Amino acid sequence: MKSAKLFILQCLFCASLLSCAQTTKPITHDPVVAKQGDTYYLFCTGPGITQFTSKDLKTWTKAKRVFAESPKWAKQVAPGFNGHIWAPDITLHNGKYYLYYSISAFGKNTSGIGLVTNKTLNPDDENYKWEDQGCVIQSVPNRDMWNAIDPNLIFDEEGTPWLAFGSFWSGLKMVQLNDDLKTLAEPQKWVPIASRTRSENIPDADAGDAALEGPFIFKKGDYYYQFLSWDYCCRGENSTYKLVVGRSKSVTGPYVDKTGKKLTEGGGSMVIEGNKNWYGVGHNSVFTFNGKDYTFMHGYDASDKGLPKLIVKELTWIDGWPSVKAMD
Repeated sequence: MKSAKLFILQCLFCASLLSCAQTTKPITHDPVVAKQGDTYYLFCTGPGITQFTSKDLKTWTKAKRVFAESPKWAKQVAPGFNGHIWAPDITLHNGKYYLYYSISAFGKNTSGIGLVTNKTLNPDDENYKWEDQGCVIQSVPNRDMWNAIDPNLIFDEEGTPWLAFGSFWSGLKMVQLNDDLKTLAEPQKWVPIASRTRSENIPDADAGDAALEGPFIFKKGDYYYQFLSWDYCCRGENSTYKLVVGRSKSVTGPYVDKTGKKLTEGGGSMVIEGNKNWYGVGHNSVFTFNGKDYTFMHGYDASDKGLPKLIVKELTWIDGWPSVKAMD
């Protein structure tokens, strides 16, 4: 775990050096994207939530981070918090942008999911101001067998908001939110949406070896598609990240893969994985822009010391399942 954490810190330091640079593959972890006007805004893991902008989804420019100072509640939830905010999730709802984010320490479930809002993403707009709404969900070691990171907001067909989240431990969960999108409708009622087998005799406070994380739910046609990442990120050339998917006609599941196996029983159909040029790829998000579906993820670049880079691919649909071109 220490070497993985060190790798993340090195990557984020490298990213900070790109503050004035334009690049086609910025150093990125856990990207999500929103479009306002003619500009795409990318948010990702980094100090204060790292941000990039683009006009074409190809060339990206580093922008001002979301938080100038860490959220006031962060140290209370995660005493080891070092200022790096993980895995944001962006949604425009009723004229306001809702940006969820994760506070944690690597390999621990001393974690919390927070929410920050803004009326606009354009920093030149007089209404531009990020306002932190505090902690939405918190996980505590030896109390919770789940981890409050990697949030993703989804609305069902009735307009009810749900928040998917989680990594390792007993798997990925979902919880219903109130209409304010920052409080739980039914506290402590967690709906399991994906899991893998966890070895026995592992202390509850340890992440364990049931390696899955990063749920992202995307509605297409009659189905909700749950994308999630298997195996290990953040290890450079030893990263084994890969992206799988399942689908359900209900937002709360059960989600099943192409063979009919439930994601809560270890199921998942492969979407994309690494190769000799990319050690691992995963932690994706999916959005529709200009009539096309795109997936955004990061991969570990074999040509650049295994640094995590942004990957953007168009999604196509074959027999009701998402498909992307393999890594080059």
